[in-house]
Amino acid sequence: MSKKLVDAMVHMKEKEAVDIAKGMIQDGEDPLKVLAACKEAMDTVGKRFEKGEFFLPELVMAGEMLRQISDIVKPLVKGGLETKRLGKVIIGTVEGDIHDIGKDIVVFMLDVNGFEVIDLGIDVPVQKFVDAIKESKAPVVGLSGFLTLAFDSMKTTVDAISTAGLRDKVKIMIGGGQIDDEVRKYTGADAYGLDAMEAVSLTKKWIGTSVL
Repeated sequence: MSKKLVDAMVHMKEKEAVDIAKGMIQDGEDPLKVLAACKEAMDTVGKRFEKGEFFLPELVMAGEMLRQISDIVKPLVKGGLETKRLGKVIIGTVEGDIHDIGKDIVVFMLDVNGFEVIDLGIDVPVQKFVDAIKESKAPVVGLSGFLTLAFDSMKTTVDAISTAGLRDKVKIMIGGGQIDDEVRKYTGADAYGLDAMEAVSLTKKWIGTSVL
């Protein structure tokens, strides 16, 4: 069934994808397997977008399917119980980039792992990140970017956080399709995550040892 879900999402069959996800849950499938299938589909959609095979409408539709399936899966991953929040995390797609599929998966996984996520959305101005840190006192910031032009925006954002005197109060992670350690060094971030689970691991490590 997982393969059928992936195929339905990749081929933009919205109703079919949602119905398959519902069926998997009704058949007793592990909700995390449903999520894993969604991630596989999103990865494929992202690669096809990079190659010019998919365009913005496909990205938007894929994101909508993910949101619908997340609404089904999220309560089951949490066990239907609200747990005490482990800490706050700010996340957003940096200025000049409007991609939210990867960000949404990270937000979802942080949420179900017990973190309070402050999602600033897409194309987020530098000052909005700075203001959010000041207001929330969140010790972790995630900068998302799918396009290579996002690298400069990430660097500008990290620099602005430093200029505001907040750099020593937060850990910053970056993520996106083209991110590697060279980009991390260029932007001045503390770490980069290859996927949503790595973002969760970093956040657990940082908030677990944070004095904030």
